[in-house]
Amino acid sequence: MVANTMSHRCEIDAPAERVWATLTAPAFLGRWFGGGAPAELDLRPGGRLLFGHHTTHGTLLARIGTVQPAHRLTFHWAPGPAGAEPGAAATLVELTLTERAGRTRLEVTESGFAGLDVPAEELAARYSANDAGWPRKLAEVRDEAEAPRA
Repeated sequence: MVANTMSHRCEIDAPAERVWATLTAPAFLGRWFGGGAPAELDLRPGGRLLFGHHTTHGTLLARIGTVQPAHRLTFHWAPGPAGAEPGAAATLVELTLTERAGRTRLEVTESGFAGLDVPAEELAARYSANDAGWPRKLAEVRDEAEAPRA
């Protein structure tokens, strides 16, 4: 049996506004979880976040939950048929930004694994892949947010 929740964090040498701008930039999102084309983003509760041409899952659709600029962003997502709505196989991703002295702690929590309606082997593989992947994805946000601006 897998845990229901995973959590990872990183420290970023940039203010929360800059980290937020990175996390909500369609061009960055398209590179972060897509095939490179800018993601489609409707940044409001219920809005769509569409990562295009993901190498593993095809087009990945997420639904935005909470939007608190420079503080918190949540969305539900699930692998499935290209562009399919997150449903019974969706988890909740929560991105929380906490700024102190011009630096930002970015924490990601992904939850809902225990309630997924998928075979046990698939569940274990998905949990393991996401748990291993989030530290790399947070490092990509850090690198982008800390990069010098022209």
